[in-house]
Amino acid sequence: MDNILRVKKELSPLKQNLKTHLLYTKIKSIEDIKVFSEIHIFAVWDFMSLLKSLQHHLSTLSIPWSPAKNPKITRFINEIVIGEESDLDPNGNPKSHFQIYIEAMNQIGANTNLIFELINKNKLGIPIHDAITSLSINEQVKKFLNFTFDIIATNQPHKIASAFTFGREDIIPDMFIEIVKNIERESNISIDKLIYYLNRHIEIDGDEHGPLSLEMIKMLCKNDLEKWQECIDVAKKSLELRISLWDTILIQLPKSKLIYA
Repeated sequence: MDNILRVKKELSPLKQNLKTHLLYTKIKSIEDIKVFSEIHIFAVWDFMSLLKSLQHHLSTLSIPWSPAKNPKITRFINEIVIGEESDLDPNGNPKSHFQIYIEAMNQIGANTNLIFELINKNKLGIPIHDAITSLSINEQVKKFLNFTFDIIATNQPHKIASAFTFGREDIIPDMFIEIVKNIERESNISIDKLIYYLNRHIEIDGDEHGPLSLEMIKMLCKNDLEKWQECIDVAKKSLELRISLWDTILIQLPKSKLIYA
C-alpha cells in the first residue's frame, strides 16, 4: 500500500471523530463563538511555529546564504509560508492568518488577552514551556501547546511536517461555516471576518497547502519505513490532543450543563 494511503487509513477514525465532533452542533450563539475562538486562537498561533520551524529546516535562513539541498521542497515550504504568513484580508491587505483571526475576535468582542500574554512572555525571553505553564488557561490547552513545541524541539523535519500536515490541516468541516453564518443571521451581529477566515482556511488548506504538504512528507520520508511510522505516531497524538481541545471548548460553552442532558 502507498505510504500516504496507509497514513490516511490509520488516521481516518480520528479525523472522522473530529469532523463529527459534538462541539460544532452545540455552537449556537455569539457567546459560544467567543468561547470557541478564545481557545482556538492558541491552535492558530502555534500552527505558525510549526510552519516556521519547517521553513528553518527546509530552506536556507542562515547568513551568509547557501543553496538549499532540495530546491523543490524549499519552494513548497515557502509557498505555504506566503499563504499563511502574508495572505490577503477581505480588503486586500497582506496579513497573517493569525492577524486575520485576531481581527475576527475583536469584531465579536472576544478576549485576546491570554494569547498576547503568551506572545509577550515569549518576547521577553521566557522559555516557551515556562510561559505556557504560567498562563491561566485550561490544562488541556497547555498539553496541546506543549506537545507542539516538544515536536519542534526534536529537530526532526519529518515529525514536524507530520504534525503540520496530518495533525493540523483540514480538520474544520464545511458545516461549521454554515453554523457560523446562521448565527450571524439570527443575531444581527456581523461575524464576516471569522467567516472569511474559515473560508480561506478551508480553501487554502484543501486546494493548495494540503497537496503541497503531502509532497513534502513524501520527500522527507522517502522509503524509510521507520520515519513513516513516526509520522503516523505524531499525527495520531496531534489529532488526539485536538479532540481533547474540542472537548474542553464544549465543556466551557455557556450552556455546557445542558449539553449532555
